Amino acid sequence: MTVDTREFGSAAMSFEILRAALGDGAAARLGRLAFAGRRPIDTPNFIGITSRGAIPHITPDNVARHLNVGGAYMALEDFIERPQQYSTRTPPIYEIPPTAKHQTRLHSFTAMPPSVTTVLGARRLPAVASPMGNTKSSVSVFTSTGFQALTTAEYLAAAQSLQPDIAVPPADLTHSPITPNSKRALRMAERTDEWLEEWFSELQDSPTPVTTFAPVLPIPYPIQWEYLSRLAEDYLPTAQLAGLALYDPDLLPDLASFVPALLPLPRLSLSPPSTPHHILNQIALGIDLLTIPFINTVSDAGLALAFTFPPPTTPPNNPLPLALDLTAPRFATSLAPLTPHCPCGACTTHHAAYIHHLLAAREMLGWTLLQAHNHGVMAAFFAGVRATLAQQDGAAAFARARGEFARAYEAGFPLGMGERPCF
Repeated sequence: MTVDTREFGSAAMSFEILRAALGDGAAARLGRLAFAGRRPIDTPNFIGITSRGAIPHITPDNVARHLNVGGAYMALEDFIERPQQYSTRTPPIYEIPPTAKHQTRLHSFTAMPPSVTTVLGARRLPAVASPMGNTKSSVSVFTSTGFQALTTAEYLAAAQSLQPDIAVPPADLTHSPITPNSKRALRMAERTDEWLEEWFSELQDSPTPVTTFAPVLPIPYPIQWEYLSRLAEDYLPTAQLAGLALYDPDLLPDLASFVPALLPLPRLSLSPPSTPHHILNQIALGIDLLTIPFINTVSDAGLALAFTFPPPTTPPNNPLPLALDLTAPRFATSLAPLTPHCPCGACTTHHAAYIHHLLAAREMLGWTLLQAHNHGVMAAFFAGVRATLAQQDGAAAFARARGEFARAYEAGFPLGMGERPCF
C-alpha cells in the first residue's frame, strides 16, 4: 500500500516517491529511480563502489550474473593519469567509441553491464586528501601518476563525453577529518556555487544533456544557505537540477525546514557509512541511494557479512557479530554456508571451509566469492528495509526494527586477518 505517489523527472530520468514513511520532511521513504535503458532502482538502496571502473575482484560479466547491484559509482581521477613521458597524451577513455551494447563511452570503456546505472564524480570514495588543495577554478585529484589539477571546464567536458547516467559537479571539499573553520567553509560554499553556475551555464547551449545531482557540502546550513536557495529558486524550476548529492546527510532536517522545494528530488549520499547501523541512520534521515565503501574493505580483510534486517526474532544473549572472519581456524573444517539461508552463489555452491582454504592459499577466487556474498547480504539488507517501510505502519515498524538491530548486533566489524591477493 502506498500513501502518496509523487513523481519528478525528465526524459532521461524519473524518480517516483512511492511512500514517505513519516510524511514530508527528513524521513525514510520508498521510491523508484529509473533511467532510460537501465534497470530501475528501488530505493532506499545502494550502489557499488568501483576502482578504475570495476567493482574490485568482480569481472563485468559476473556483475551482471551474480551481483544485485543497480548502480556503480566511478571517479574520473581513476582514468585521467598523465605519465610524465606522455604528458600530452589523451586518456584512452576519451577515445574509445560507444558500441551497440554499450551506448556510452563510460559503459564501453569499463564494460559495465548496460543495466547498471553509472554515477560519475571527480574523486574516489573515500578520497585521498590532497597536499595541493583546490584553486579558484580547479580541484586537485589523485591519479595513478600523482596529484594533478582538474579544472571545472575539463570535468564538464569529460561528463559530456563519457555520458554517465548521473554526474556530480565538482565541490570545493577538503577531504579531511578536521572541520574547516568558518572562513574556509564560506569559501567552500562560494566556490561550489560559482562552479555550479558555470556548469549549468555551459550545459544550456550543449546538445549533450547531463543529469546533474548538485553537491550539498558538509558544512553548517547557515554558511551555505545562499547556495542551497539558489538550487531551489534558479535551477529546480528550469529542470536543470535532477537530484542532490549530500556529503553530510545530517543536513536533511535543515533542508526540510528551510528549502522544502528540494525534498522531491532523489538524494544520493556521498558520506560513506562505517557500519550498517550508520546505514540505517542515513535511511531514517531520508537518503535514497547510499555509497558503501566498507563492502570492498571487509571483503579484502577476509570478512563475510553476517547481518540481516529485520534482525533475528529471538533476541541473542550476546550481540551478534556483523561479520565473520573466514581466516579463523574454526572455519577450516566447516561445511556450512557462510551464513544460514543465504541465497548468494558463494553460499549455495560452496562452503566456509572452501573459502577459508582459498584465502589461506591467497587464491583470487576467495575474494571474488566474498564480494559476491557481501554484495548479496547488502542487497538482502536493503530489501528488508524496503519491505519494512512498505508495511501498513511502516514508520513505526522501521523504528522498532532499527532499535532491535542495534541491540542484536555489535557496534562495529571485527578486525579481519585476511590479506588481499598480490597482483
